[in-house]
Amino acid sequence: MSHVQILDVEKSFQGRQVLKRINLQVEKGEFVTLLGPSGCGKTTLLRIIAGLERSDGGKVFVGGKEIIEGLKKKAQNIGMVFQSYALFPNLTAYENIAFGLKINKISPPQIRQQVEEIMAILSIAGKEKNYPHQMSGGQQQRVALARALVTKPDLLLLDEPLSAVDAKVRESARSLIRDIQQKMGITTIFVTHDQLEALVMSDRIVILDSGEIMQQGKPEEIYNKPANRFVANFIGSYNFLPGSLLGLPNKNVEVCIRPEHIKLVKLDSLAQEEDASAHQLQGTLTNLYILGNTIRAEVSVQGKTLLVDRLNGFQASNFVLQEEVRLLLKKDALNTLGITS
Repeated sequence: MSHVQILDVEKSFQGRQVLKRINLQVEKGEFVTLLGPSGCGKTTLLRIIAGLERSDGGKVFVGGKEIIEGLKKKAQNIGMVFQSYALFPNLTAYENIAFGLKINKISPPQIRQQVEEIMAILSIAGKEKNYPHQMSGGQQQRVALARALVTKPDLLLLDEPLSAVDAKVRESARSLIRDIQQKMGITTIFVTHDQLEALVMSDRIVILDSGEIMQQGKPEEIYNKPANRFVANFIGSYNFLPGSLLGLPNKNVEVCIRPEHIKLVKLDSLAQEEDASAHQLQGTLTNLYILGNTIRAEVSVQGKTLLVDRLNGFQASNFVLQEEVRLLLKKDALNTLGITS
């Protein structure tokens, strides 16, 4: 039996259905990310799993026990980190972390030992006497995470815990959370709208839209084999084009390909660059710009703009805007999405 079972869960607010018969299973020790745009239902689902929200239908089981709204967290043994961290402003870092242990009536010596251990793991030792307003956003985040982990929960729920910190802190926090989760073997459900976080941190990604699961799978499956146009659009960049543009047998089919799977070559160098495993298109180079470690080209092909990405260092100086160029599209990187209307 899976550690977390979500069976036919539904939820509506003021007549609007935000969750539509959600079925999902999470294995013991797995890190699963609920990914989707704002309003897709991911936080509502997380709150139902936590017992903070009542579903209109369906059931949730954690470790074989049904989750019921309002049931004491001690009985559920679930740890949760909120987007706002929800630290008690009148308590020190130590007192915030120890709060759950005190509720569980752990002895003071054990509390001190467990709090000191988790603070050392999260690199916030020495901040015991600091109040939340005396700590940075990253330090507050670690205190909130320590408070959730110190009780050794059966399930850890993370509701966009990285959204309130800057980019540099977020990058290190991703690695920290994933590393601790793996070391402690805690089953974790993580909510985010950030696709990079989901790809970097997850064992499995579940993509939601309008209260429904669009696709679930390993990060590489989600990235390379999107199930539909929404997933392809939501994860990274994709070029969408009709099959007729590539001369496919079914001209009404729509296909997509990522920018990094297209090669940009000079029109007169085709003889050297020609590849039987690629579809070939001719177009006009309309733009060329830097995206950090990537150079992106925009090429107009029969009225459609295709994006082409190459690592920075690509000889962009060999090209000039408005010149005619050739595109090589890897055939094995094309994904068929369905029939166009």
